[in-house]
Amino acid sequence: MKVSYFKPLLLTVALCFVAFSCTTKNQQSSSASSASANNHSQAGVVDEHSKPNILQIAKKSDDHTTLSAAIEAAGIEHVLVNAGPLTVFAPTNAAFEALPDGAVDDLLKAENKQKLANILTSHASPASLKIDQLTEGFQVYLATGQYVSVEKKDGETYVNGAKILGTVKASNGIIHVVDKVFLF
Repeated sequence: MKVSYFKPLLLTVALCFVAFSCTTKNQQSSSASSASANNHSQAGVVDEHSKPNILQIAKKSDDHTTLSAAIEAAGIEHVLVNAGPLTVFAPTNAAFEALPDGAVDDLLKAENKQKLANILTSHASPASLKIDQLTEGFQVYLATGQYVSVEKKDGETYVNGAKILGTVKASNGIIHVVDKVFLF
């Protein structure tokens, strides 16, 4: 009669697999809970080696502190970290300051969270639109389902009446810095 070494070996491999599987599952669960508790799941992931995404760029910009605060107050961080492609028309602090007195403070109130989210979402397009694609008469489709027009004046590009001041490439799309807040 032959002694089979295959069964004990198979049992050992199976037990190792189960042990590894349980450990990995617990670590993943712990990591997911930690990321979620720390900062809005995917938006809270810190990656020092990859090209920054739209949210990371906005948060590091001194000219977009109001926009960053509004994004957080609206709870839409997850939108700006998704894989994209996205184009975001990012109003500067000065653009927010140009709104009527008290408008920003009012929008940042908890009871206006949905209104703020709608306003901010109207600054995003689910496409990666380079500046040279934004030609006279082009209609930009926004994430809110609206379209806004592109105009060219004196060699400058305007979207929905807002002048594009600069463009930054992100890992998940393009940011066009604008001088006005889109209000509909």
